Amino acid sequence: MEIICYLSNGYPTIESSYEMAIEYADAGCTMIEIDFPSRDPYLEGEYIAGRMAKALEACDDYDKYMESMVAVKKRLPDIKLLVLAYENTVEEIGTERFISFCLENDFKDILLVGLKDNRIKDQIIAAGLRVSCYVQYQMLPEEIEMAKQSNGFVYMQAKPTKEVNPQYPDLKSCIAHLRACGIERPIYCGVGVHAPEDVRMVKEAGGDAAFVGSTILKLHEDIPAMKEMIKKFAEQC
Repeated sequence: MEIICYLSNGYPTIESSYEMAIEYADAGCTMIEIDFPSRDPYLEGEYIAGRMAKALEACDDYDKYMESMVAVKKRLPDIKLLVLAYENTVEEIGTERFISFCLENDFKDILLVGLKDNRIKDQIIAAGLRVSCYVQYQMLPEEIEMAKQSNGFVYMQAKPTKEVNPQYPDLKSCIAHLRACGIERPIYCGVGVHAPEDVRMVKEAGGDAAFVGSTILKLHEDIPAMKEMIKKFAEQC
């Protein structure tokens, strides 16, 4: 069981996000979700979308973001990096070029969001990369079926934001059902993980990792406090 800290690549500058990755690792984070800021992050809340916009104001050259990601990987070879990219960003970079970049630098785990259809996703999977799939707490049959057919980790909603499926009233029963469906790939839980006790809840439910987002991001101006919070989250693993 591990925690996954979110890194706003390029916010407020590419150099500062590179340094933040080092701080994450020093605090005990062993997995980092690193993004390509999107020009149209329509699935994000105002907070993350605002950070992406600021990053692109400072640098709108995706080549520079790629260089930074490679630099992070070289500096932190023991940290597992998960790459978040909107489909519109992949299209702007060029699907073939995006795939080549990920393969050449061993970025094998992709969170591909904002899909219009499955064309680009299928192309990325066919190239040998792993694409995650999202399963909401409602445990919708179509999402479970997509999870069964996917080749990447399952991103399981950690806490409900809508009505709960009475067949699976808690996270533990949700994860147990995914396992019963034959899913053996990692199940990482996120959305609603704001405190150390939430990480403990994910662990007790059988999750393989917990995404920790805004709680850490909002402490970026106070590095000692941020690192102390990461340690508290990590201790629950």
